[in-house]
Amino acid sequence: MTSPEPTPPPGAASAPAVPSAPPLPPAPEGFGRLVLALVIGQLGLHATMAGVRMAASLQVLREGHDAWAVGLLLALFAAAPVLTAWQAGRLADRHGYHPLVHGAVALSMAGGAAALASTFVHGALHLGLLSLAAMLTGTAANVGMLSIQRTAGLAARNATERMRVFSWLGVAPSFSNVIGPVAVGLMIDGYGFAAGYALMAALPVATALAARRVPRAVPSPAAERPAAGTAWSLLNAPGMRRLLTVNWLFSMSWDVHSFAVPLLGHERGFNASTVGLILGLFTLSVSGVRLLIPVLAHRLQEVTVMRAAMVGTALVFAAYPLAPNAWAMGALAAALGITLGCVQPMIMTVLHQLTPGERHGEALALRSMAINATSTVMPLVFGASGALVGTAALFWAVGAAVLAGSRLPRRLAAPR
Repeated sequence: MTSPEPTPPPGAASAPAVPSAPPLPPAPEGFGRLVLALVIGQLGLHATMAGVRMAASLQVLREGHDAWAVGLLLALFAAAPVLTAWQAGRLADRHGYHPLVHGAVALSMAGGAAALASTFVHGALHLGLLSLAAMLTGTAANVGMLSIQRTAGLAARNATERMRVFSWLGVAPSFSNVIGPVAVGLMIDGYGFAAGYALMAALPVATALAARRVPRAVPSPAAERPAAGTAWSLLNAPGMRRLLTVNWLFSMSWDVHSFAVPLLGHERGFNASTVGLILGLFTLSVSGVRLLIPVLAHRLQEVTVMRAAMVGTALVFAAYPLAPNAWAMGALAAALGITLGCVQPMIMTVLHQLTPGERHGEALALRSMAINATSTVMPLVFGASGALVGTAALFWAVGAAVLAGSRLPRRLAAPR
C-alpha cells in the first residue's frame, strides 16, 4: 500500500514557476493546419534557394566560367546565413513570426529578381548579380527557417508534440530540394533561364499566403525589450555546448557523405546515374524516417535516439569503404538516411528544452551558424584530407569522431 504524497503545510510558499515565453494561441483551424502552414512556408523559401542554386551553377558553366566560379557561388549560399543568423534570431525573439517571414519573402523575391536580371548582362556584372542572388536567397531561406522553427517549438504543448512538429518540418527541405531544381530545370529547358528565374522569384508568394494561416502571438514584455544576453552567455546554458557539439558531428557526417560518395563511386568505376541513385536512396530514407517519427513520437526518448544514431552512423561509415558493389553502398546509404534523418527532430526538441523561453530564436541561430559554417568550410577540409589519406580513411576518421562523441548526449536528458 503506497502512502499519499505529502501536502505542504498551510501558509507555505509554493515553488516559483520557471519563466518561459508564452506559447502561441491555438490556430482557429487547429494545430494540424498551423503545422501545414509552417511546412508550406518553409517549402516556398527553401525551394527558391535550391532552384536558384542549381540554375546559377548551370548558367555560370554555360557562360564559359571556370569551376572555381561555381565553387565560390555555391559557398555564398551558406556563407551569407552565417553572418546574418544571430541577428535574425534576436529579431525573431523580439518580433515573432510574421515580420521576419515577410522580410524573408521580400529577400527571396529580390534574389530571384537579381538572378533574372543576370540573364540580360554579361561579364563581371553577370557574376555579381548571381552572387547577390545567392546571398539573398540563402539568407532568406535561413531567416525564414529560424522563424518557422521557433514558432513551431513554441506552439507545441509538450516534448512529444514538438518532436512530431520538427519531424514534419524536417521533410520540407527534402521536398524543396526536389521541387526547386526540377521546376527550374523544366522551365530552363522549355523557355530559358529567364523564365526559370522568374518562376523562382514567384515561389515565395506561397510562403506569404501560408503565413496568413499562422496566428499572431501577443509579445510578452520581455520580448518587447532588446535581448541583453550574448552568444557566450547562451553557450554557457547547461547542456548547450554539449548539444551543439552533437549537432556539429551529425552535420559533419551529412557533409562527408555527400562529398565522399561521389569520390568513392568514381574510384569503383560507377557511372553518374549509379552514384545519383545511391544519394537518392539516402534522401528517400531521410524523408521516410521523418514521416514515420510522428507516428512513434510518444514511444521515443530524445537522448536514446541520439546515442543510437551516433553509434549507427559510425558503423555505417566503418562499412562504407568495404562495400563490394553499388547495391551494398545503396543499402548503407539507406541505413545512414535512417540514422541521420531521425536526429534532427530530437536535437530541435532538446534545444527548446535547454533554452530560456525568451531566447529560442538565438539558440536556433547558434545552431544555424554552426551548420552553415560547417557546410562552407568542411568540404575544403575533406578535399585536402581525401587527397592525402584517401576516401576510405576519411569515412573511418569521421566515423571514429562520431563514435567518440556518442557519450555526449548522456547528460542531455530532460523531464518530458
